[in-house]
Amino acid sequence: MRYEELTIEGRNAVMEAFRSGKTIDRLFILDGCKDGPVQSIVREAKKRDTIIQFVGKERLDQLSGTGHHQGVVAYAAAYEYAEVEDILNAAREKGEPPFVFLLDGIEDPHNLGAIIRTANLAGAHGVIIPKRRAVGLTATVAKTSAGALNYTPVAKVTNIGTTIEELKKQGMWFVCADMGGELMYRLDLKGPIGLVIGNEGDGVSRLVKEKCDMVASIPMKGDIDSLNASVAAGVLAYEIVRQRLQ
Repeated sequence: MRYEELTIEGRNAVMEAFRSGKTIDRLFILDGCKDGPVQSIVREAKKRDTIIQFVGKERLDQLSGTGHHQGVVAYAAAYEYAEVEDILNAAREKGEPPFVFLLDGIEDPHNLGAIIRTANLAGAHGVIIPKRRAVGLTATVAKTSAGALNYTPVAKVTNIGTTIEELKKQGMWFVCADMGGELMYRLDLKGPIGLVIGNEGDGVSRLVKEKCDMVASIPMKGDIDSLNASVAAGVLAYEIVRQRLQ
């Protein structure tokens, strides 16, 4: 798939993409543009929970590859999203206890791509991301994942907290990364597990943290206060891998 095809420009093309059921992650609209066709596109986007951003002409011109955006540019998903059930089935097929990453609001596409890459190499069965206030499967994510998106299913859910509750009923345990938690080496991270990683700035939200069974901290000895989200995901994932190998 050519990544350039993921930017859809022009009113008809964007409307057609929505109508055909294509997953649109983000919609950029010329600020102040109120005419009929644009309003119709905005309505479609709202129906599907697409993130809408109103931007100036200069920004739209930057995003546009053709120069004929007509005040509308959309980012379509680079890959189709999986269902949560697909991820659990992947674990069953391998005869392994499920190992899933859940991302609570990762906004940087480079971080998401790197986390998907780590999930693949650590043997996780899939990644779950939220629909709102988080980056989707954009071209940058696909590139940064270095091909892992072809093998690691990514599911998009309305509410991470609700998904955790549903997966707990199926016997999964959940650990989230947080500075104030128990040292990760002291926790039992074996068995069917979900690793919850929070937003780059705010970490795991309070509501999601309350639903987790364990809160793990990574030992840090440096002079700055935290690790990048994708690095933290890697460090914790490999402690889970180490314990699963024992």
